[in-house]
Amino acid sequence: MRGRDTRMALLEVRDLDVHYGAIHALKGVSLAVNEGQVVTLIGANGAGKSTTLRAISGLIKPTRGTIVFDGKPISGKAAHQIVRLGISHAPEGRGIFANLTVDDNLAIGAFTRKDPEGVARDRDRVLELFPRLRERLHQNAGTLSGGEQQMLAIARALLARPRLLLLDEPSLGLAPQVVQTIFRIIRDINQSGTTILLVEQNAHMALQVASHGYVLEVGEVAMADSAQKLAASDEVRKAYLGVG
Repeated sequence: MRGRDTRMALLEVRDLDVHYGAIHALKGVSLAVNEGQVVTLIGANGAGKSTTLRAISGLIKPTRGTIVFDGKPISGKAAHQIVRLGISHAPEGRGIFANLTVDDNLAIGAFTRKDPEGVARDRDRVLELFPRLRERLHQNAGTLSGGEQQMLAIARALLARPRLLLLDEPSLGLAPQVVQTIFRIIRDINQSGTTILLVEQNAHMALQVASHGYVLEVGEVAMADSAQKLAASDEVRKAYLGVG
């Protein structure tokens, strides 16, 4: 399937290889995300989706390839430097600090920022997006439900004021009604101006919210096209949408 035009790309990943010891986890992965888009990576467990996000956010170091953000190479930079450049990562498994309050977790999201007034405005904004968190500001994060913990992980990532938000499996383990809420909020975040790269096991929901998608299979890009065309593809429908 045809690839995409990368001339307007905010993020470009070119020929990315990642190894975990002897395991070749990513094999020449290339993708692009244009400013203002939601782009999704779909694929089976172990396909390399989370590894791709971890390489972009600096949590693991690629063995080959280039990652370019806003026209500048960021491959090999430390994770905290990448946050300062404008990329924020809400990881799989949420990664919240269970023994700290919701408010403390949000404060940690803004640790790289030096604009307290801007942080206060953004804190108010995320609490409007996630009103349940406002009700639970002084609770320890570990006492939240799974859905509330996912909301906290996304809210914390937003407090870094990212231009690009990396979301890794935001619906994992959540009840269907909560999944609908999370995806509505993802749309709201994007419509307010934040570009999103989404890894999601729920391919049906991911392709509904995204404008473009990539299918990863065993560490390689197997397909790349508009979300609409991927959702209509017989291969994708049989393998990931449970149709056919």
